[in-house]
Amino acid sequence: MVKVRIPTPLRPLTGGKGEVETHASDILSMIDSLNGQFPGLKSRICDDSGEIRRFVNIYLNEEDIRFMEGKNTLLKDGDQVSIVPAIAGGAKESALADSRAGGCNGPEESVRGTPCLPLQEVDDSNASGWNSKGVS
Repeated sequence: MVKVRIPTPLRPLTGGKGEVETHASDILSMIDSLNGQFPGLKSRICDDSGEIRRFVNIYLNEEDIRFMEGKNTLLKDGDQVSIVPAIAGGAKESALADSRAGGCNGPEESVRGTPCLPLQEVDDSNASGWNSKGVS
């Protein structure tokens, strides 16, 4: 059995369960198996061509499957898979306030060797790609 962590936006499909179990040999068969148990789940994770949606990240034992074999990544009993919707956007005013309150003090300042980048205003009206039904 493979344990699968379900993100909050998809939990209405799993009856509120945050973690489910299924038998699967790879990520794609896991998605198909979950869709059999929880109809509609696959369409929230995959697009019409069967590819994993760009705003859905899947991790196998905390490793991003995009750096493995993608949807063909093999699974074994005891594996733990996390489905994580990408998160973007945020409150424009609070981000600006945070930058003034001790964030970047200039392009030369860096934290842990990473240069500071200026904050950009973004349209976050549907930044995560999930609407109220969990579909982009």
